[in-house]
Amino acid sequence: MTFKEQITEDNLGVFMNTLEFADTHAVNDVDMPCIIDTNELIDREKRYLGKRDLYADGVYIKQLLIYVRAEDFGQLPGVGRSLKLDKRTYIVSDAINEDGIYSINLEANKT
Repeated sequence: MTFKEQITEDNLGVFMNTLEFADTHAVNDVDMPCIIDTNELIDREKRYLGKRDLYADGVYIKQLLIYVRAEDFGQLPGVGRSLKLDKRTYIVSDAINEDGIYSINLEANKT
């Protein structure tokens, strides 16, 4: 088995396995294995600290970082596209294909 074949197998059998890491979430009204990662989001935010514009009092950005299999999701979403996660609508602020797993950063203004 090649390294790429092993990654593909691990993506399905380990990382996106709902008995291991993933949970089932409705992504754009389709149930699929998904990981919501709050730890990585904190690390990414540290890199951008001070680079964002300030918002008005009482308004803040809710952010989520999700991982889904490319095969389950479809085409990698573009930045600025809306995405529905568990019936809540977010805007894609970043999306990367990490060897068959999409890392998608979502944002929504909240009050």
